[in-house]
Amino acid sequence: MLTRDAAAANPTLPLTDAMKPSDLDPHVAKLAAEEAALLATEDRVCSHGDTVHYAKTPKIFDRCAGSYLYDLYGRQYLDLQMWYSAVNLGYAHPAVTSALQAQMTKLPQLACQYLHREKIELAEMICDSVTQAFGMKGRVHFNVGGSQAIEDALKLVRKNTGRQRMLAFQGGYHGRTLAASAITSSYRYREAFGEFAERAEFLPFPYVFRSPFPGDVQKTEDHCVHEFERLFEHEYTGAWNPITGRSEFGAFFVEAVQGTGGYVIPPRNYFKRMAAICRERGILIVDDEIQMGFYRTGKMWAMEHFGIQPDIIVFGKALTNGMNPLSGIWAREELINPQAFGPGSTHSTFSSNTLGTATGVAVMKVFAGGNYEAEVMDKGGYFLEGLRALKRKHSEIGEVDGLGLALRMEMCEADGRTPNRRLADWMFQLGLEGDLVVGSETIGLVLDIGGYFKNVITLAPSLEITRAEIDQGLHALDVLLCRRK
Repeated sequence: MLTRDAAAANPTLPLTDAMKPSDLDPHVAKLAAEEAALLATEDRVCSHGDTVHYAKTPKIFDRCAGSYLYDLYGRQYLDLQMWYSAVNLGYAHPAVTSALQAQMTKLPQLACQYLHREKIELAEMICDSVTQAFGMKGRVHFNVGGSQAIEDALKLVRKNTGRQRMLAFQGGYHGRTLAASAITSSYRYREAFGEFAERAEFLPFPYVFRSPFPGDVQKTEDHCVHEFERLFEHEYTGAWNPITGRSEFGAFFVEAVQGTGGYVIPPRNYFKRMAAICRERGILIVDDEIQMGFYRTGKMWAMEHFGIQPDIIVFGKALTNGMNPLSGIWAREELINPQAFGPGSTHSTFSSNTLGTATGVAVMKVFAGGNYEAEVMDKGGYFLEGLRALKRKHSEIGEVDGLGLALRMEMCEADGRTPNRRLADWMFQLGLEGDLVVGSETIGLVLDIGGYFKNVITLAPSLEITRAEIDQGLHALDVLLCRRK
């Protein structure tokens, strides 16, 4: 327990229940009063519907830099989830910040019915990256948020196939607008909002740890492929007419690595087998890279790991390193050329906004100038080894896995199998207390929770994270779990 004298001497130290604002240094007392007033106002005027209230007490942060956030008291929090993988280059990256500042003084605003240099340059960079990764030519269409880009992809699929039904995965997450919710497998996102007549058909993902064949990669893959093939066995599946050779599904919306579903990584051959089934039946493959794109998994596009060519790619989040909302879709030329998808097919007032495209260009230049594929795989391997060491020490960790710097810890009961959501929630909350003693420092941890049972600590640190910061994060996770003993 920290003493009042210690807190007064160092205002960055965490407050404890035993220390009231009146007992502290006047500066700390003033900050405590300010925080209390802000939280009271927020509770009175802000909706809780925008998801910030997962924490028991919402945390107010004041500044950020690199891998860290800082609260009103100056306490340091190592961020291991980076705004749901939106800030892949770390907070306040100088090149991205400079690009935004320069655009603010040059062309900060422009209606998207007009062109500007940065939109064209960014579209070309993304097209070139897709050609390099998958050997295909296509075009880019911008929007503001990930859900909006998913909606654009749905329009594109309908326009090209004439089909309204879609396929998606159990555990898949594609957004919370109405149409995006219809292809997101979580019922709680749809429950309060009426009927969803065009809800996707949801298929099991090859989740090896939770499959009917736990730990057996090949049997899990075979089982999931077989479940998909069954949809097309005969005309009474309701999905396939063997006489006309027509499926009622227009596209399969997939995540190469499931994001909100808990960073579940499939067997490497799985998507090749699924893609072959789709190609035979004219079902387009829409690759949702919103969380896993931009080198999160060690590749520019996560689907590069799995050896298939998507028809449409949806991207967002890390495109601007979180500096300004911008998302978009890439699609094959024959799907999105002006004759197939003409002017006004979709529109948003702020799509291709100048600030977003300028920061996007800066982000792409940073990636082009670095060796992110090798570095992310190296750092991810090092982090994963540390997580494996934690698993050997703490029986509550049922599984750890990772691809690049998309990493997971599945929290369980002591049997290492039964999901333990309470433990994951406890870790998330305790990390925000900001009082973890790690070596000579006192820090907090910013974590995120995902997974089918909401028991998975999903880790998406900055791609610029250092080995020292990885060690600090691993030590802090150990401190958290040791408190449980």
